[in-house]
Amino acid sequence: MQIISMGHSDDFGANTTTSTAGDIMIGVDGVAQIPYVGNIKLAGLTLSEAKDVIQARLSRYFKLSEFNVYLKEYGKRKVYVMGNVEEPGIKEMSVDNMNVYAAISSAGGVDNRGRSKHVQILRQIDNTLYFREVNLDGFVKRHDMTQNIVIEDGDIVYVPDSGKVVWSEDIAPYINIYSVYRSIVR
Repeated sequence: MQIISMGHSDDFGANTTTSTAGDIMIGVDGVAQIPYVGNIKLAGLTLSEAKDVIQARLSRYFKLSEFNVYLKEYGKRKVYVMGNVEEPGIKEMSVDNMNVYAAISSAGGVDNRGRSKHVQILRQIDNTLYFREVNLDGFVKRHDMTQNIVIEDGDIVYVPDSGKVVWSEDIAPYINIYSVYRSIVR
């Protein structure tokens, strides 16, 4: 977020000549460290509520005539995409793309062994693991928006194995080995 106070010569984090501007990062714990004020918990507050809290604390040290708080940008969210996808791992996603389809797309999509009709979403809340299954095929083929659910930071998206036999990977290598063996034995 950014704090701006017009006409104030001191700064809250970044130097400018016409205004006071400070880029302030809110940590994963929801706490922002603001110069002159210290740590303030801002998680769950609107911008106007955050402005009131910060202004109340800063008013002990400064007389601010015009004071604003802006949300400069959202931080990246991390989602774990595992199972039968092309590139499993931790994926950084922007706030406006936090859904199952975007998470699997960021991992290169479902591989040829993945079971896209039974994608599992795992979320931990207060030491309890919650589970939900979605049909990604239903979203892609039938445009069923209820199957492309919103995910949160720290969720696990798991694409299970279908158990199907893939000819080029499971059968063809053995036929090739058998052919080589038969040519050597003859």
